Amino acid sequence: MRSESGVHRLVRISPFDSSGRRHTSFASLEVMPEIDDSIEIDIRADDLRVDTYRAGGAGGQNVNKTSSAVRITHLPSGVVCACQTERSQLQNKANAMKMLKSKLVEIKEREHLDKIDDIKGDQKGIAWGSQIRSYVFMPYTLAKDHRTGFENGNIGAVMDGELDGFINAYLKAKSRGEL
Repeated sequence: MRSESGVHRLVRISPFDSSGRRHTSFASLEVMPEIDDSIEIDIRADDLRVDTYRAGGAGGQNVNKTSSAVRITHLPSGVVCACQTERSQLQNKANAMKMLKSKLVEIKEREHLDKIDDIKGDQKGIAWGSQIRSYVFMPYTLAKDHRTGFENGNIGAVMDGELDGFINAYLKAKSRGEL
């Protein structure tokens, strides 16, 4: 799944635009392993800076009243994890700690403690020309990987998680040294 890390571009007709114009959105994706609770990592409380803030997005009036979003910074490594998916600050903190542990395990496994950027891979800016894949819904339907040239016209299947063609094309290109 590491091949999915990077900037993804979506082109569609927005349902919120009464003029029916095409809109382009970008999303940056970072893939990291999910670890189970059996792996023990010693993280000292002194090494963490925990910030709370108000979550953005939909959520009703509660969003403006409570600081439920959590950002945890691991000071020795500089790794930052944030979570605002839950309404509870405790749940968001637990999710952010899981993400932090996952990143630290990945760093430890790679034994590159001095190179935190290794875990992210080659992340580019979220802008035109930096995307690894485009998903076009209008005027035609197509998902295209810009690194390998692999295309799939069944955009619905791709959005439902059928990524095998993209992953296989990436692995083949990487094994041939084309990436």
